[in-house]
Amino acid sequence: MNPASRSKTSLRTFSLPLLAAIGALSFACGSSGSESHDATHGALGEAAPFLGSAQSFAVLGGSTVTNTGATTITGGLGVSPGLAITGFPPGIVVGGTVHAGDAVALQAQTDVTAAYGVLAGEACNVDLSGKDLGGLTLAPGVYCFSSSAQLTGSLVLDAGGRADAVFVFKTVSTLTTGSNASVRVINGGSDCGVFWQVGSSATLGTGTTFAGNILALTSISITTGASISGRALARNGAVTMDGNRVSMDSCKSVGASDAGASDAASASDAASASDAASASDAADAATTDGGAGVSDAGAGHVDAGGPASDAGEGDTGVTDYDAGTTEFDSGTGTL
Repeated sequence: MNPASRSKTSLRTFSLPLLAAIGALSFACGSSGSESHDATHGALGEAAPFLGSAQSFAVLGGSTVTNTGATTITGGLGVSPGLAITGFPPGIVVGGTVHAGDAVALQAQTDVTAAYGVLAGEACNVDLSGKDLGGLTLAPGVYCFSSSAQLTGSLVLDAGGRADAVFVFKTVSTLTTGSNASVRVINGGSDCGVFWQVGSSATLGTGTTFAGNILALTSISITTGASISGRALARNGAVTMDGNRVSMDSCKSVGASDAGASDAASASDAASASDAASASDAADAATTDGGAGVSDAGAGHVDAGGPASDAGEGDTGVTDYDAGTTEFDSGTGTL
């Protein structure tokens, strides 16, 4: 065989495994990205609204803030443009200050109005109009109600291993929970990554255990024994409390975006760096070791995705996925 023929044959022999391995690597990475997009389509692709100066408030009223009983607020307490805050004591404020009709409260209300507008403008992934939230397990996304939203029983919000998972609930009218209702965020998410944009007023029934930031156009009523891990922010009306706990402790490690951005960004950056390193290693292997090297590096990249996927599914709390539980895919908008 002449040298030219040997060169062509050698090139062909090297190129085919190389191209096949690169194709397999691209397919594996592409498939992983597609699955991730499908699973996290919606609010995960959106930044959580910036609450600005309002992020330091656990409770902020528009007209008044009133309390009866041994309420504990962890975080700031304020009202604006109203001036009246009553019922403290017996209520107490821990880890925050009280601002009654001052410039700080006024700026916080301005920032709440801006955040409310951002939430109202987000595109809806799933229309839950007419459905009770009780008994549902939902993925991150934007959920809409053409009128009122009702929660009877337990609502589970599955972050899927993402600290920056964002859940947005938009109601044209009211938000109401039954007695002893609950909202729980599982699998790595933050309570402060949940936003409730309420078109009129919100009422939490007795003994409700609630998670998220309530931004109500009018008023928020937190009835006897109910608690909020997050914030109660009423734009124009009153916030009324009766022996409650409202705490923004879970928001302190979240950072500026109030939705786990700080911690999640680190995790996301680490994951991106890991993927990039694997892809880079694969390219280097293709250059130095030929087709076999690429195939091995590609396999390493695919395997590296495995633990990340497992980590997202791990510790899901099997008891939360009862046979009767209905799951929604926020990406497809289907049951």
